[in-house]
Amino acid sequence: MASFEKTITLAITGASGAPYTMRLIECLLAANYQLYILVSSAGRIVLDTEEGFKLPSSPDAATEKFTQHFNAKAEQIKVFGKHEWFSPVASGSAAPKQMVVVPCTAGTLASIANGLSDTLIERAADVVIKEKGQLVMLIREMPFSTIHLRNMLSLSEQGVTIMPANPGFYHNPKDINDLVDFVVGRILDHLGIDQSIMPRWGYGES
Repeated sequence: MASFEKTITLAITGASGAPYTMRLIECLLAANYQLYILVSSAGRIVLDTEEGFKLPSSPDAATEKFTQHFNAKAEQIKVFGKHEWFSPVASGSAAPKQMVVVPCTAGTLASIANGLSDTLIERAADVVIKEKGQLVMLIREMPFSTIHLRNMLSLSEQGVTIMPANPGFYHNPKDINDLVDFVVGRILDHLGIDQSIMPRWGYGES
């Protein structure tokens, strides 16, 4: 059986931003992380629309699709269904201590901020919060309404990292991939994973 550095929960919802998702998966696998992946129905649509990545609705078939696409190790990726309540992520005694929602819709933000657990994504986030783990949410919305801002403040006060998908430009990006790497690099920084895909401030060319 393969040995992994850590296990992390990755949730994919229906906001625009599939390139961030795919690049983050690539980087986490390269860092020898095991991934528990949760995908909403709208998240699968966005993956197809923005990346041409058609993800099957069956968790087992989706696991196989991700594994083959990224050439992942055996058991390095496991996809769970949205109502798979007996999965490890649904319980504080077994869930990973780190979770990223990328991209995160305003609706998912609202559900998590108000403690709803109608789907496994919401329950997994609730578990990470109550167990004092690390939750990073890549919010993809503009402009933010007062409701969005209040929900983000509520979660921030509980220690959740609110990270809007806002790439910087000081590294003189040459293409879209450079912008994607900027955001993914910041996610990796917050997860405590060494990365070299994004140049540090003050270390680029003058």
